[in-house]
Amino acid sequence: MTAYDGSAAPGGAKAAKTARRRRPGRFGAAVSVLLAAVLLFPRLVPNARFRAGSLVETFLPWLGVLAALLLVVGLARRSPLAVGAALLPVAAWLLLFAPAATGGASGDGARLSVVQHNVSDENPDPVGTARALAAPAPDLIAVEELTEEAAPSYRRALREAYPHHVAYGTVALWSRHPLLSDEPVDLRPSGVGDQWRRGLRTVVRTPHGDIAVYVVHLPSLRITAEGMRTQRRDESARLLGRRLERERAGRVLVVGDLNGTLDDRGLAPVTRRLGRPQGHFAFSWPERFPVARIDHVLGRSAAVVDVRTLPATGSDHLPVLARVDPRGG
Repeated sequence: MTAYDGSAAPGGAKAAKTARRRRPGRFGAAVSVLLAAVLLFPRLVPNARFRAGSLVETFLPWLGVLAALLLVVGLARRSPLAVGAALLPVAAWLLLFAPAATGGASGDGARLSVVQHNVSDENPDPVGTARALAAPAPDLIAVEELTEEAAPSYRRALREAYPHHVAYGTVALWSRHPLLSDEPVDLRPSGVGDQWRRGLRTVVRTPHGDIAVYVVHLPSLRITAEGMRTQRRDESARLLGRRLERERAGRVLVVGDLNGTLDDRGLAPVTRRLGRPQGHFAFSWPERFPVARIDHVLGRSAAVVDVRTLPATGSDHLPVLARVDPRGG
């Protein structure tokens, strides 16, 4: 006697097909809810072993691509559940990133402009790079990875328009306005020798008042098969954070290559002591296909009201131009 298989009947086949359709809807909805949670609360991603949390935070804006894909899949499958759930990460992304995606702040009212650039120690055209940095006529030009061989080229190219200059190790600042004082800032992680000089502090006397300016270059991070390696970068960020905690100047700018995005928890010792800038995404690295802004201009009691990138130079980073309103922050 042959056993009866209900799925063989037309009604059974239809029910099985409907069940198969529902399962992807439920799965897509679950992924959408999880993605919305990660966007809104990235600290939920653990950072203990593989620095997965820092990795997600580095590329957080790009999760919008996944949110859009989930919405398209839900629409293609005509699943109300999947579509409704996909709207959650889309809404979360818009809440976080819509101002940057639509053009950022205008910079109206800004009284000070700053160009920041990791010029690369392998840059084949330091003169052209110096001219490119001066082209928008900023008040301040800060650079990192300045080599002894390239430094004279930058000094000659910038000397006339930027008569005030300070350098320490591989970081330097050129200014239209007088520099009142300067000193090195020790950001060396443990085990690194005295030759590692990547931080300075100076006071710039602008027409709008004095501002303490830090030019810094934190250690590079590495993405490997074992996750991101950020320990040295994080240690230097803690050292910089402690220095900022002791800073008594009324207005402060931190300018440099921090080797991390503002969402990266490894930079929290620095970013929690400074205001969050307004502006475009201004992805600055890598130069050929920028996916993250790791070059920053951050202020305390000085609002950074516009950030954007400039055209490529001979570096593997793009320059960043920021406009600053010294009246707030």
